[in-house]
Amino acid sequence: MNERMKLLLIVPHPDDEVYGASGTLMDLLEEGHRCGLVTLTRGEAGRTLGLCDGPEELARMRAVELRACLDVIGLPTHEQHEFPDKHLAEQPLEALVEVAREAMGRHQPEIVLTFPPNGSNGHPDHVTTHRAVRAAWESLPEGERPRLWYYASDTPPENEALRAAWLSPNLRRDVGHRVSRKLQAIACHRSQALSTVDFIRKFPERITEETFHEVGAEA
Repeated sequence: MNERMKLLLIVPHPDDEVYGASGTLMDLLEEGHRCGLVTLTRGEAGRTLGLCDGPEELARMRAVELRACLDVIGLPTHEQHEFPDKHLAEQPLEALVEVAREAMGRHQPEIVLTFPPNGSNGHPDHVTTHRAVRAAWESLPEGERPRLWYYASDTPPENEALRAAWLSPNLRRDVGHRVSRKLQAIACHRSQALSTVDFIRKFPERITEETFHEVGAEA
């Protein structure tokens, strides 16, 4: 097992790890690399689909769902924070930056993955997480910065404001051989089934090919 972490994901919600990166995680873990996940909120403001009552019960349910998902992926390294879901933009940015910077310093990842500047779909928590991770990354000496990846799609956003900050993929990974386990991992997030349907409807190709934008790499 390599000492240095290969890939560190920093995302706001339970389920943000699975749609666009779980196949890549499975590959890297099987190759013997260390990978990790930092989740900033418990997802207590998400959809419930009538499966539970209230934010606290949803947070507990999503913790169980996330653990099941990570067991399918085979990812043991996970750090759960409790910043308020849907309210990251209202938090002191430096507190979020420090979480990202501390995780990078402790794990020394070769690659950090997070959301792009437009948050992919404009979600304020996604956008704020991008800002925090980018600021933490920029605070490191240039020679000590990991490679920085963003989730990226070939399909530009329909929303014009989001399209202005869209970054096309410049890195692609074929994960078709992981499709069964990836779908199983996605399905662990039962309370977020509508998010799953929306993702597959809009980006079916990203189930078998995971696409990213690497900062500083040629397109």
